[in-house]
Amino acid sequence: MSTDRIPMSKEGYDRLKAQLDKMKNEDMPRIAEQIATARDFGDLSENAEFDAACEAQGMLQARINELQDKLGRGMIVDKSTLPTDRVVFGSRVRVLDLDMNDEEDFILVGPGDEDYDQNKILLTSPIGQALVGKKLDEEVEVPIPAGTLRLRIIKIAIE
Repeated sequence: MSTDRIPMSKEGYDRLKAQLDKMKNEDMPRIAEQIATARDFGDLSENAEFDAACEAQGMLQARINELQDKLGRGMIVDKSTLPTDRVVFGSRVRVLDLDMNDEEDFILVGPGDEDYDQNKILLTSPIGQALVGKKLDEEVEVPIPAGTLRLRIIKIAIE
């Protein structure tokens, strides 16, 4: 686990917190009940229900640990204090794809706010990492499975 701070909006932080609370207070007790019920079926060495419930509990605990880590490292960012001359957390960035001659907007967000249908991409995504810190008219190259995405920043605004 990293010790780096994770920028988040207040809304994103609250969404992750609500997910964590649901996992701890609803999902985990439900799985514990399933384990208890499966244990009552008898021989645990050949009990598929017990094995499945234990596996589900382990996966849920891993997700809980991951969310607790993110929330613990979360840093709520006040967007009104962010610079507008370069790409930062919360920026709406319009880019020109230099190979396709096509424009696209991206909004750089933190965990809990990502929505790829709305082009809200994680700051830590490959495109987000390539854009962060760049200024207007700068070009970036993003390695993708099909080659390299070449983008020019044509507009920066704070969302």
